[in-house]
Amino acid sequence: MTKTLIVPGLDGSAAPHWQHWWAATDPRSLMVELPEPSHPVAAVWEADLASMILHHPDCILVGHSLGAVLIARLLANWPQLRVRAALLVAPAETMGNDRIGHFGPIPEPRFDIATNVVASRNDPWMRFDRARHLAAAWGSELIDAGHAGHINVASGFGPWPQGKALRDNLLQPSPTRLIPAQAEQRMAF
Repeated sequence: MTKTLIVPGLDGSAAPHWQHWWAATDPRSLMVELPEPSHPVAAVWEADLASMILHHPDCILVGHSLGAVLIARLLANWPQLRVRAALLVAPAETMGNDRIGHFGPIPEPRFDIATNVVASRNDPWMRFDRARHLAAAWGSELIDAGHAGHINVASGFGPWPQGKALRDNLLQPSPTRLIPAQAEQRMAF
C-alpha cells in the first residue's frame, strides 16, 4: 500500500484543514510533523521530510503552501529519494516574504516523477501565472482551481474529496493516467 505523506505549510494544518482531515480519516495518509511550524528552518524541514521518506519509500507527497515548496526543494536537492509522485497544492511564493523568504528561490528543475500543481487564480500567496510557470518548469500538470483562494479553511475548504481524487490519479500507471502530462485542467471546486 502506497503511503501518502501530508506536508503542511507555515503554521501547520490544524483541524479543520483538509490535510488534517485526510490524515485523520485515510489509513494510507500520515501527517508529517515538522518542527516549529511558525518559525520554519528550510534545512531542518528538508532533513525531517527526507527522513520520513526513508521510512516510507515509494510514497506520494501531498503538500500545501510552504509544504509544496518544501517538496519542490526536496525533489530538487534529494533526487535519490524514492518518491512515487507529488501533489503540490497552492504553493507559496517565498521571495519577498519575511517569514519564508529563506526557503527561496523556489527551485525549477524538471522532476522525474509524476506531479500535479493545483493553483488558484486569486491565491494571496502566489499569482496564478507564477504557479503556471513553476508547473511548466517542473513538468507538472497544472490544475486550475479557479477562484479558490489559498485552498484552505479560510477559503471554505473542508475535506476536499477532489484533492484525494487528484492524488489517486497520480498513482495510476503513466499510460492510463486520466490527464495527459503537461496539460492544464480546470477543475470544479
